[in-house]
Amino acid sequence: MPQQLSPTPRELDDIELIVSGALPGPLNAPGSPLRLDLPAAVEESAVRDGAVEIVDPEGLPLARVSWPAGEVTGLSSPAYGPFRRLYLTPEQTREAYAGRTVVPVTDALTTTEIEEIGALGPVLLLALVGHGTPSLTTVALLRATTIAAGQLPDAAVVAVPLAAHDDPEADHALGVAVVEAYAGGDPVHALAAPTSNDDPDDYPDDIAAVVDSDRPAPEEQGLVIFFTGLSGSGKSTLARALMDRILEQGARTVTSLDGDVVRRNLSAGLTFSKEDRETNIRRIGWVAAEISRHGGLAVCSPIAPFDATRQDVRRYVDDAGGAMFLVHVATPLEECERRDRKGLYAKARRGEIPEFTGISSPYEEPADADVRVDTTGRSIDDALDDVIAGLRESGYLSL
Repeated sequence: MPQQLSPTPRELDDIELIVSGALPGPLNAPGSPLRLDLPAAVEESAVRDGAVEIVDPEGLPLARVSWPAGEVTGLSSPAYGPFRRLYLTPEQTREAYAGRTVVPVTDALTTTEIEEIGALGPVLLLALVGHGTPSLTTVALLRATTIAAGQLPDAAVVAVPLAAHDDPEADHALGVAVVEAYAGGDPVHALAAPTSNDDPDDYPDDIAAVVDSDRPAPEEQGLVIFFTGLSGSGKSTLARALMDRILEQGARTVTSLDGDVVRRNLSAGLTFSKEDRETNIRRIGWVAAEISRHGGLAVCSPIAPFDATRQDVRRYVDDAGGAMFLVHVATPLEECERRDRKGLYAKARRGEIPEFTGISSPYEEPADADVRVDTTGRSIDDALDDVIAGLRESGYLSL
């Protein structure tokens, strides 16, 4: 049996559209943005078995992808998710809604747009909700679109998981092909571009409520404050001091995901190998992202030495609809080693701790930090002011 893989949301969207017949395969064809990237261990197995089995996050087998050819064979349809009943294949759509004017939708419809659509007669609102495509989250766009459909004389809604691939030209071509597949020869109506006289936020009240809920102000958004730096840099101390300030203000609750605390609970059993340390960071990031999904605030303070893992965490948070504020506690190695309150650097110098960050394992300084702070010769309150100033400027907190 081929090894199973639960790929990224974008890859799942691509595979679903290929299986549905809306997009041609194969994956990884030259010049095609439709790609499936396998981890090294999975690719080794896929080459040996000639295929990899794609599963959803709950483990339901969805498709088999021949490897390395990239041909996709459907095994089952996704069974869960909000508005799943609206996800039809092109064939199902044409059978149910033939003869309607097809209107692609990627954002909440304004009052002006609803009036424009209302003049078209029977319509099919094709909500393009793939990863990275709509301005709103998938659920919010489908909520807003179904509300708009209820305000039209004769409208149906179909959801299409058309993902974005950070290539505007290729994504436009994919979008045209997908819409044509669903329209099946029926007319397609592109909404008129807004003019300078149009109010872009002229939504009906019930749609405006959906948009406002999905686009909270920065101070109301789920937030992950992620401190990274060498052992002894002061990141955990700064993180605790920041939490105290936030709790004293009383405006938000805070969840601490300190590296050592997480290791004793969430990551008990992991070793200090590079692989297990990165697994620990990803677990912290995933939990923090879930906290942000529900509007909460999480403060994390692991060493997190590798950029790739920090980017994984940022992706988790982005996918959850939260915001990530990265603090690089850039205290130099010499100062961290001078402090060495736990005696870890001395042990690492003696070779008693393998793969110790800063000594026998690298620390990759983040180029995307929102704040960079050096605690050398500074009080905690003084260094914390730099972090608070950055959070205030970003609009996340008004401490």
